[in-house]
Amino acid sequence: MEKQDSIEWIYTSKDNEELRERYDQWAEEYDEDIVTDHDYQGTRVTAEYTLRYVPTEAKILDVGAGTGLMGEVLASRGYSNQIAIDLSQGMLDLAQQKNVYRELRQMVLGETLYFPTDSFDAAVGTGVFTKAHAPASSFDEIVRIVKPEGFIIFTLNADSYKNAGFKEKFDALESEGKWKLVDSSEEQELTTDSIFLHQVWVFQVQ
Repeated sequence: MEKQDSIEWIYTSKDNEELRERYDQWAEEYDEDIVTDHDYQGTRVTAEYTLRYVPTEAKILDVGAGTGLMGEVLASRGYSNQIAIDLSQGMLDLAQQKNVYRELRQMVLGETLYFPTDSFDAAVGTGVFTKAHAPASSFDEIVRIVKPEGFIIFTLNADSYKNAGFKEKFDALESEGKWKLVDSSEEQELTTDSIFLHQVWVFQVQ
């Protein structure tokens, strides 16, 4: 697999099983491909919003943590109580080596998350709400396990927001009094060669 094809290879996964297998295969080269070759900025911009709203002593769930790039950035900014979940054990094995998480667990967004209600002060996610990845329904469980007044901060593929049910899910959760929008970024490219635009969203659980 050529490096320039790696992101498109992931985006063409047919289901969660194939997505898991492909991330397991990609794990060892993931950081070099994403950070060095594609200059991924999603973790940096998400960390900026996290610092704005979430105190460093907060208990944070990194959803779709991958190899721990987001956890690494947050740890460098003083966050020391982080837990990671991801569907790929291969990615989590790499994340564990970075020593920035108190716990790492294999879970699938869009399915039941095995944490008690109101377990976390915040949830963050970068690169996981995009084409062929976690569905809009993921937020039902994320809202459940984040405490009232806690924050959910994440990047979202702009096309997925418009065409994959995210706008409708966001509106439904707001109309149900489950969360409220407190901030969002402009649409922007998060890699140097990306044809996909993303936004950072910040919601507060009610």
